[in-house]
Amino acid sequence: MRLILIIISVAFVFTIANAQSVSKKFYQMSHQEIDSVLREISKKPLTITEKMNLFSEYFLGMPYNLHCVGDGPYALYEAWPLVNFKETNCMSYCEHVLALSISDYWDNFFNNLQQIRYRDGLIGMKTRNHYTMADWLPQNSWLLQDVTRKVGGALTRKVTRTISHRKFFAGKGISDTIDVLPDRKLTIDYIPLQDLIKVKERLKNGDICALIFNNKDDIFSAHMVMIMDNNGQQVVRESTTRGMSTFDTAYDTWVEQLNTKYKDRYIGLAVMRVRDELNTPGKIIKPWEIAGLKNKLRRGGK
Repeated sequence: MRLILIIISVAFVFTIANAQSVSKKFYQMSHQEIDSVLREISKKPLTITEKMNLFSEYFLGMPYNLHCVGDGPYALYEAWPLVNFKETNCMSYCEHVLALSISDYWDNFFNNLQQIRYRDGLIGMKTRNHYTMADWLPQNSWLLQDVTRKVGGALTRKVTRTISHRKFFAGKGISDTIDVLPDRKLTIDYIPLQDLIKVKERLKNGDICALIFNNKDDIFSAHMVMIMDNNGQQVVRESTTRGMSTFDTAYDTWVEQLNTKYKDRYIGLAVMRVRDELNTPGKIIKPWEIAGLKNKLRRGGK
């Protein structure tokens, strides 16, 4: 009986919090209001991915802007905000949701966000995790795992490309190459577009997916999305230029659109997932704990 009451209580808490998210979205709130929502939700016995599902709903309807975030007002380049709840883009959306889901109040959210966006949390153009598969995922391996092969199984394929920050910065008109990372030849796993329906049941709530370009030799990821649950339906939750907004699409419909309209542009998906050992009810990660998580990972979990 006690176990049943606990389960009902958790379900009730999640339902109430979910209902609150529908009434007013983040882009309609002040930072103080967002802090209040964050403090309230952080006290609930929800896992990180359950909080991701909840927090990501607060962004639905938010306008898309490729340049919604940058390196802050004092940056030499891209002096756009370090945090933005009025507009978002595909990567910023995932970053904000992750940071909210591991935090307990605004200041810790802000600092966790910079830890996710930048190498070792050092704010700057050269330390920003620009490339999803080459920078962003490796630098956030303390929180996320590449589970593409686990999800794709025998359907998984590989692709190799060379990532060049020098070329990337040159394309932005930046000639300063001090401390720029060297070119790197990398191989990643992906699940082909035509097989995405077959792996639907292996995807989990809170998975972050990178849509992989076809016929490009210097970049992997074209777009980032999240797999979420909307009233029992598996959806792809994304911020995109398609509609210039943030919205849900039923997973089957999204996959069908890829295979009919974009099969020549993309080859498949890579899948990232919150680490099991961190994805526990009520889990909060303080910004100053992240270095320890990274060191533990380097030591093989010891």
